[in-house]
Amino acid sequence: MGRDRHRGPDRTLTGVEHVEDAEIPSEPAGVAQPRPQSLVLAFFGNHILEEGGRCVYSGSIIDVLGRVGVGEQAVRSTLTRMVGRGLLRRQRQGRRMYFGLTPQAVRILRDGGRRIWQDGAVNEDWDGTWTLLGFSLPDSWQRQRHDLRSKLIWYGFGALFSGLWIAPGRVDVSGVIAELDLAARIKVFHATADETTTDIDRMVQESWDLEAIAARYAAFDKRWTALEATDGHTGDPIATRLLLVTEWLGIIRTDPRLPARHLPAEWPARAAQETFRRIAAETQEPARRVAGELLDTVPEEPDDGTP
Repeated sequence: MGRDRHRGPDRTLTGVEHVEDAEIPSEPAGVAQPRPQSLVLAFFGNHILEEGGRCVYSGSIIDVLGRVGVGEQAVRSTLTRMVGRGLLRRQRQGRRMYFGLTPQAVRILRDGGRRIWQDGAVNEDWDGTWTLLGFSLPDSWQRQRHDLRSKLIWYGFGALFSGLWIAPGRVDVSGVIAELDLAARIKVFHATADETTTDIDRMVQESWDLEAIAARYAAFDKRWTALEATDGHTGDPIATRLLLVTEWLGIIRTDPRLPARHLPAEWPARAAQETFRRIAAETQEPARRVAGELLDTVPEEPDDGTP
C-alpha cells in the first residue's frame, strides 16, 4: 500500500492526558521518564493534530516511538488502552490498522498547545485575583478525593488549608465539578487578598512546593542546553522533538503559573522556557521533513461508533 501523506501547519505541539497522570512527578529532578501514553499524545500533537482529519498507521507510531526507546509491545498496549479510554479511534484499511484522534483527545491536545504557546511558563500579567475552592468529602471517599486533587493540581491549585485550595487568577472549574459529580460538596469563590493582613509571598511558599517546581525547570534547562551545545539534538529531529515536547509539558502541567512578582528572583522557568522554544523552533522543520517521509497516513473515515 502506498503512503498517503498530507502535511499541514505545525503550530500546536501537544497536550497530555491530565486525568491519569496529573500527580506531581515523583522521579528525581533531572531524570526524564516519559510514559508511553504521554509520548503517543505528543506524537499525535506534533504530527497529526493539524493534519485535519487524518489517521496514522500503527507501524509508523511504533517506528517513531522506537526511536526514543519504547518497544513495539509497549506501543501496541498503549494504543489499545488509549482506544479504551476514548482518546484514540481505530480505522482498518486492508490489513493495516490506523489510529486517529477522538474529540476528547483533540481537546486535550489543544489545551496543551494553549498552555505551551499562549500561557507560557511565566505569569507576568496576573491581575491580583485568586480562585478559592473549598470542599468537604467523607473519609471513605478516597477515590473521589484523589480524583479531585489530581484535577486541582492540573488547574494550578495548591492547598491553602485542609479542604481549601487556591489558584492564581479566575479558574473555571465548573467542568471538573460536574465531571466528578461533587457540586453539593464544593464551593468556589473568586477574591483578592487583603495584603495588610496576608503575606502573599509566604502564602505562596506554604501552599506550593516552589523548590520542587524550580528544580524541574533547572534540570530541564541544564540537560537540554548541554545537549544543544554538543549538537546532540540534531541527529534525529523527530525523536528529539518528541522527547522535548513530552518532557516540557510534563513540567508545565504541574506548574501553577504563580504570579512572577511573588516568586523568588531569577525564577528558572524563564530560562527553561527560552531553551524549550529555541530547540522547538530548531527542530520543527527537520522533524516535519522526517515525518513526511516516514508517516503513513490516510483520511479519517466517519466514525461508526465501533470502539
